[in-house]
Amino acid sequence: MTRFDTLWEGYIAGTLNGEEVKELLEMISQEEGPLQDNIHALLEDQLLEGMAVAGDKELILQRIMEQVRPAKVRRMYFKRWAAAAVILALLSTGAYLWFLQAPGHKLAVVSGKIAAGGDKAILTLADGAEVTLDSSGSKVMQQGNIAIHQHNGQLQYTLHGTEHSVGNNTLTTPKGGQFKVILPDGTSVWLNSASSLQYPVAFTGKERLVTLTGQAYFEVAANTSQPFKVKVNDMEVQVLGTGFDIMAYGDEQAVRTTLVTGAVKVAAGRENALLKPGQQARLNKGQGTLTIKEADLSKVLAWKSGLFVFNNTDLQTIMREIARWYDVEIINEAGVGTKLYGGSISRKKDLRDVLNLLESGGTNHFKIEGRKVIILK
Repeated sequence: MTRFDTLWEGYIAGTLNGEEVKELLEMISQEEGPLQDNIHALLEDQLLEGMAVAGDKELILQRIMEQVRPAKVRRMYFKRWAAAAVILALLSTGAYLWFLQAPGHKLAVVSGKIAAGGDKAILTLADGAEVTLDSSGSKVMQQGNIAIHQHNGQLQYTLHGTEHSVGNNTLTTPKGGQFKVILPDGTSVWLNSASSLQYPVAFTGKERLVTLTGQAYFEVAANTSQPFKVKVNDMEVQVLGTGFDIMAYGDEQAVRTTLVTGAVKVAAGRENALLKPGQQARLNKGQGTLTIKEADLSKVLAWKSGLFVFNNTDLQTIMREIARWYDVEIINEAGVGTKLYGGSISRKKDLRDVLNLLESGGTNHFKIEGRKVIILK
């Protein structure tokens, strides 16, 4: 048995120490060498057993390998990593947790399959009637002289004639749902899971006022004679033709308004601030204080791009986001940890893939029972 075979079997058994893990990775990541043909054959044999590698796993492999050999890995083409392709396959299937785990690290215990969320919502009309919306629907609803078009995961309001309808509509996404709505003034709103937006079917007053719970991204149609305002909890955001994100979930400690383009004025009680692009206003719910800081836009807008992005994020925050998107209950048996996580993964992935990624980058383990995710001690 070769040294590689010994390390390979030891890693699968979870008996390697940190130096032995590095040694194994060094062998796999060599560009040339007498072991390469044997490594290729061994790993390709396992790949042929059904462990297919998805295209978006290349980035994951790069991040894993850069932790040990960053300079050299950046110079390598992916074809030089073919010998390590099984890492991606095993990571994607949850068969093993590779190269980031501690000795003796065990698999997540999972049962069943919990799929990712998708385009679905409930539209509540002015008369109280409810309409179920999803990604496959295509319909036209009439509300006075307002036509409401639903096509796939988008809702659009169109005004016909000069008379204005009255009343409010509410678009609500459940856990595991998201939806886009184009308001009567042309403003586009992307609504994240477990959120709701209340708005008039026609903006007729001196201002365009909507009310948000949860999270949404806005691209506001400019109209200086009719300011656009978003009411959320104890905060009001006044907009001047702009793109911004508001996160105001009930289980979060702060309401966050993040400006991408344009300008917004944030007001809470006696405090107010004018944001510049790239800034985030945080209203602490308990203290009522308003603070301004530079925002991590890639993290804030990740959900709109179909991603989970974790940049120095604690597990409790991550699990709240997972609970909303996968419509699961989180049971924490491990207590509050200090470990911070980094990385990204598609929101289209099965829940098991996300949990396996978290396991590979940390010390926590998870178990799925029905629609419950248990963080194990």
